[in-house]
Amino acid sequence: MPDGAKVGGKRSETFAAERLTSFVERIEKLEEERASLGADMREVYSEAKGSGFDVKTMRQLVRLRKLEPAERAEQTELLDIYMQALGMA
Repeated sequence: MPDGAKVGGKRSETFAAERLTSFVERIEKLEEERASLGADMREVYSEAKGSGFDVKTMRQLVRLRKLEPAERAEQTELLDIYMQALGMA
């Protein structure tokens, strides 16, 4: 019986190793895609900068557009309040 357990154990170890390899390879592929997308985004920002747009401001716009209107309004209001408190507005 112990020999049969070892064979079964080896099968499950092999299966686990194959699953692990599959996960790692998928993650590696996604990381490559992310790097490629990052390069594409840098290129677009560079192109926008070359056209005279301020990249920092564009990044803020992209971040703000992801928010719901109410959340965006709340953040804008808080920023205004904080700026007034610091004498910046």
